[in-house]
Amino acid sequence: KAAALYTNEKWLRLRFAHRYQSHFAPLKWKKLKILAIGVGGYEDHTYGGEALKTWKTYFPNSMVYGIDIIDKRYLEQDRIKIFHGDQNDENFIKKVLAETGELDIIIEDGSSANEHHIKAFHTFFPALKDGGIYAAENIHHSYWPSLGKNWSNFAKDSVLLQNWVNIGGSLDLNDPKTVMNMFKRLVDGLNYQEFLHPGYVPSYFDKNIVSIHFYHNLVLMYKGTNNEPSNFIENNTLRPFVLETLGVKSLEELGLEFTTIDKTTDEYTALKVK
Repeated sequence: KAAALYTNEKWLRLRFAHRYQSHFAPLKWKKLKILAIGVGGYEDHTYGGEALKTWKTYFPNSMVYGIDIIDKRYLEQDRIKIFHGDQNDENFIKKVLAETGELDIIIEDGSSANEHHIKAFHTFFPALKDGGIYAAENIHHSYWPSLGKNWSNFAKDSVLLQNWVNIGGSLDLNDPKTVMNMFKRLVDGLNYQEFLHPGYVPSYFDKNIVSIHFYHNLVLMYKGTNNEPSNFIENNTLRPFVLETLGVKSLEELGLEFTTIDKTTDEYTALKVK
């Protein structure tokens, strides 16, 4: 039944529920390990953990984990375990992943800062099992610039606005520092076998993302082995029969100019769960 996903006020407001439903319904009865980055509620003890409870209800045979920089462990219950720590602290994350093992679903709804969104993806995506799903929520922060020091006084009485002061987004839709532009670059990686670029070395994400689904304010990525060959390219150069069809013996004869391909690095993949 879909009801559990449609009763959460936050998702109704942000229109996530029906998106999750279409991807998660086939997994509903499986025994999964699900990690939510961000429990919610800030320091308010009357709020938070709603998403964890929703996942517990929707996936009745699964274990749900949460991470939050505020201690929310008082919200733990059967099949819900919460870790208290900073999503940017690699030593903390190593301990978390050592306890959880490989994960089936990761839902990133932690820090608002773009640099933290990016680091979270690099850190946690490798911890997914093959076939796992990584969901990045609230990517609208890509489009909001930091308010900066001159604006901080306006936000001093609001925890929510304080989180927006140094958000690191940009009015420039092509700014490489935003999380949305990281995801845009990953789309090209789906087709790295088609790159006409001799000597190209595929990144970890080129080789391990098999699909990316973009929605309003939400991106979902599936992990797997991305090794489908190209019909015309091999090792990022033209296959011999293509050269022959073109009437040349080598790629050099075509006089092409190859530019540097910007790609997402493997900087954080050392945290991959064995």
